[in-house]
Amino acid sequence: MASSKKQYLFVSDFDQTLSFNDSGLVLSKLLGLNDFEQRVAGLSEIHLVQQGGELAYLLLHDPEFRRVRKEDLTAVGKQIRLKENIDLLSTMLRDLDGNEFSFHVVSAAPEEVIQSALEGILPPENIHGTRFRYHGESGEIESIVRLPAGYGKVAVVDQLRAQMRIGHDSLVYVGDGSSDVHVMLHVNRLDGLTIAVSENKYLTPIARRTILSENACSVLVPVLEDVFGWNSTKIRAFFESHGLALQDWDKIRTDSITLCATAPVSEAAVN
Repeated sequence: MASSKKQYLFVSDFDQTLSFNDSGLVLSKLLGLNDFEQRVAGLSEIHLVQQGGELAYLLLHDPEFRRVRKEDLTAVGKQIRLKENIDLLSTMLRDLDGNEFSFHVVSAAPEEVIQSALEGILPPENIHGTRFRYHGESGEIESIVRLPAGYGKVAVVDQLRAQMRIGHDSLVYVGDGSSDVHVMLHVNRLDGLTIAVSENKYLTPIARRTILSENACSVLVPVLEDVFGWNSTKIRAFFESHGLALQDWDKIRTDSITLCATAPVSEAAVN
């Protein structure tokens, strides 16, 4: 008998979406460097690389990052501070209201970092990070095989959709920053659900929902509301059945406004 379960695709970014730390920042500290954010800001200002791809560029071209090897990236993953209950989120997605969500991570963070951080939570084949080609003898990074940043994320998401053969509205994407703008616009166009987990000024106007929480399972609230149409009572009961109390739930819309003085109007212009 054919399964009545509907298949959904749940895609999440990694850095500062499933984690509190940025992979590049943790790696820089491991290397004894304290100016990672300044280096990234410099690359962003001249628009040399796609937003989110700054670490990959540094690993290929910056002399102080060139000494990084695969084992260093794996070590970084073990130092990443993850959000609470990612393992529980993965479990809950397997059977949600009688439906199954396939949980994938698509991120510009190095693949070794994500795999190391999420070991035992997500299988390696569900992790799509920046993939490098390494020199066979020295172990030095030679080139980039794949970089899921900007439009690169769109390509990976579309590839996953094609493999799963799911409908346009069976897609959820979760992200936190400017590198997620392209893929969120794409998912919105497909009538999927986009969820921001930060107050990034470029992302929150695009995302259909914004959720601020330190618990990874919080992103299920808009899924249960917007995809399945559950009310707050049923949602609270669902979380309680998994050992979580939905203690604070403030539905707030924030208008960010800047007012500045106008230039004085000359008398000639008035006349």
